[in-house]
Amino acid sequence: MPNGLSTSRLYLPKLITVWKEGYTLARLRRDVLAALTVAIVALPLSMAIAVASGVPPERGLYTAIIGGAVVSALGGSRYQIGGPAGAFIVLVAATVARFGVEGLLLTVLLSGTFLALLGIFRVGSLIRHIPHAVTVGFTCGIAATIAASQLKDFAGLTLQSKEPGPFFPKLAALFHALSSLTPAALLLGTMTTLVIVVFARRKPTWPGMLMAVALASLLAWSFHLPVETIGTRFGGIPHGLLAPRLPMVTWQAVLVVLPNALSFTLLGGIESLLSAKVADGMTGRFHRSNMELVAQGFANIASALFGGISVTGTIARTATNIRAGAQTPLSGILHSAFLLLFMMVAAPLASYIPLAALAGVLMVVSWNMAEKDEFQRLLLSWQSAIVLLATFVLTLVYDLTTGIVAGCLSAGLLYFTLGGPRLPEEGA
Repeated sequence: MPNGLSTSRLYLPKLITVWKEGYTLARLRRDVLAALTVAIVALPLSMAIAVASGVPPERGLYTAIIGGAVVSALGGSRYQIGGPAGAFIVLVAATVARFGVEGLLLTVLLSGTFLALLGIFRVGSLIRHIPHAVTVGFTCGIAATIAASQLKDFAGLTLQSKEPGPFFPKLAALFHALSSLTPAALLLGTMTTLVIVVFARRKPTWPGMLMAVALASLLAWSFHLPVETIGTRFGGIPHGLLAPRLPMVTWQAVLVVLPNALSFTLLGGIESLLSAKVADGMTGRFHRSNMELVAQGFANIASALFGGISVTGTIARTATNIRAGAQTPLSGILHSAFLLLFMMVAAPLASYIPLAALAGVLMVVSWNMAEKDEFQRLLLSWQSAIVLLATFVLTLVYDLTTGIVAGCLSAGLLYFTLGGPRLPEEGA
């Protein structure tokens, strides 16, 4: 069977390619099993990412259900799983804090439009050339920022004023709030983290995240622990999807959220194509980068219409999909269907989930996201270290866009100063 290299520039969803090849019952069985596996992973993760982003947990599920289905139906990768991603937590939270949920939906809608246009104008191949040191720098910066954002719920801290957004002021505020620590919350958060890590090492095929969150919820309910839950903060989650609705669009609103929409677009393009590249490395196939950007664009537009947050290709869920035996993009569509079924059937149970447990989930996500070995390797070369640290530090101090721009400018300056490429490549 061809690996897709000869057709990697086509504007044709991989789902259509699969149907032309012939879809068998054996493939369907493997896709169903993979879809169920990924849905079990995505269920707690989607809610955790939404809560960390400053929106109710159901909006993370809307994103995974609607956005995930569109990504798989239209995408240029056979295995890509779309949904809410930890990398967007900082951007989404900042957008909600500044413009509210309505402003966020408009931002997601605009970024989806921009992503689709980038794919149509064949920018996908250019995004893939962003220096490796820049990618590692902003990924590690995002991971550190996510971990810091979870400390409040993880330890059950109470702040006297609104939690600061920037990294270092946030740490200072949390340090001064240590006296308000809730032992029960810290216990549940720590237990959730440890259970996930143990299952990942001893029983990697088991749904460690879901089991850890379920155990924490059972303990909190059984012993009436004084911890905040989804029910106490959000009042639970609904049994189904919202009716589609266009966010309020005015020229003034568009101009106000435009910088945020551009940041969403930049990160969405990089994260999605990076995830598709990881899938290629695991399977020996080649994705269609421009078709993938078009799919990500329409997925974000659809997510915004149904009240979801930003959609991107997710590396962890895509890798899980492949390891579970997925054969075609249908597994991604079925994963969305399973999530919708879970939401319709088990919505009342979500009210008992402690926020400390969801924070524990994201602590593990941030740890796994940080490319620690690559970070250390890139520090061994002064050229790559400059690019890496410029991206990493400015992502922490300012924001993602500033970090990426600084890293790319540093890499470009070094390229022209040294008269050619000197930066270590991935895995070099």
